[in-house]
Amino acid sequence: MRLRDNATLQAALQHERVIPVFVRDPNLLTALSARRQPFLWNGLRALESSLRRIGSYLIVRTGQPKAVLAQLLHEYGLKVIYAEEDYTPYARHRDTEIAKELPLNLVLGQLVNHPMATLKANGKPYSVFTPFSKNWRALIPSEQIIHPAPNQMTTEPYNIPSEKIPIIPEEKLFPAGEIEAHRRLNHFISEPSHLSNGNMQNKAKVYTYANDRNHPGMDGTSSLSPYLHFGMLSLRETVHHARQAISIADDEDSRLSAETWLNELIWREFYIHVLYHFPHLRVHSFRSQYEKINWINNPSDFDAWKLGKTGYPIVDAGMRQLQETGWMHNRARMIVASFLVKDLLIDWRWGEAWFMENLLDADLASNNGGWQWSAGVGTDAAPYFRIFNPILQSKKFDPHGNYIRRWVPELADLSDQDIHAPWERKVSVKDYPLPIIDHKFARERTLEAYQKVRN
Repeated sequence: MRLRDNATLQAALQHERVIPVFVRDPNLLTALSARRQPFLWNGLRALESSLRRIGSYLIVRTGQPKAVLAQLLHEYGLKVIYAEEDYTPYARHRDTEIAKELPLNLVLGQLVNHPMATLKANGKPYSVFTPFSKNWRALIPSEQIIHPAPNQMTTEPYNIPSEKIPIIPEEKLFPAGEIEAHRRLNHFISEPSHLSNGNMQNKAKVYTYANDRNHPGMDGTSSLSPYLHFGMLSLRETVHHARQAISIADDEDSRLSAETWLNELIWREFYIHVLYHFPHLRVHSFRSQYEKINWINNPSDFDAWKLGKTGYPIVDAGMRQLQETGWMHNRARMIVASFLVKDLLIDWRWGEAWFMENLLDADLASNNGGWQWSAGVGTDAAPYFRIFNPILQSKKFDPHGNYIRRWVPELADLSDQDIHAPWERKVSVKDYPLPIIDHKFARERTLEAYQKVRN
């Protein structure tokens, strides 16, 4: 959903005329939650506007992709289809079936390195991040060529009718489109960041990222994930800017901070590679022994978690942020995931499904990989015995309770000392629940459940 650094578009532009087409696949629309559909439609409208400015337009059709594309090829005498390669199990099956009958050319564009290019010396895929990262970095050319957006295109002679793109109110927190994606990218790599006390720093956010990204009460992340997922921003170009930021950093702390950002971008690609090579992870744990964990799966506990009414302020803040905005800070994602799986002993797949339904930036591979990591059942997973203490996490990463006060207003008047665990300090808060479980008890119960299947 972009014109800049679009390798698929660049490949197609070798031909005299290019017809941009978006097929509304009913299978994917069914899987696309109501939370994410406005972002998709508004992204398409933004893309259509960009195409109009360079003398082109966007064809939108609804139906099974193979049938729609076959009809377009036949009716208008078109010769070849270019598409950005996608790596989910569904997309791979779809594209394989299309390629059997139609002239489909898949182009590397969603990733920096293809999953089949990043393999061990023995030809097997990586399942541990650090060696994967080293190999991945070694494959990137020292100078990456970023394709500019074309300044003109021709499609008008075909005069192909198009369906209308639904008009849906814009997401306030995340306006859709390539222009907004680049505005955010430029802001992250060049604009000064804010300190927790509201003062400005001289450094751009990329150079304070390593510390600030861990504090949910601060504006310390890039907030680019929805744009990367929907292709409004090129991952290759984002990686290019990360490497550039590393090379021009003024000091070691700044350099390490930019390195941390690059590492997070590599994690994104790592999970896509993992799902490509191990598609069964869509529904199964990578570490098969953990498939036998005796989950409790209490529905009322799950409802309390979803609604942000667990009685643990930092957990509830994260879940309410998700409910209200369709986004959650990454540190909060780890905290709420650990709480669901290792405090409430609820199957990680329940949480994964809830995130897919409610996160604007929900990505199948990253979401699956993150949940398996939190549950300790994945490829490069946190050890099963690593169980986040939500109170300690709250005190460490939201020390003044800014994040909690923003999303759990019932606790807004509490002191910095009381806000993390009011019940421990004998503070009663009207309309706010007591903890639904004792963390110490829950920790021992979970260790026992994991040890049982390990033995």
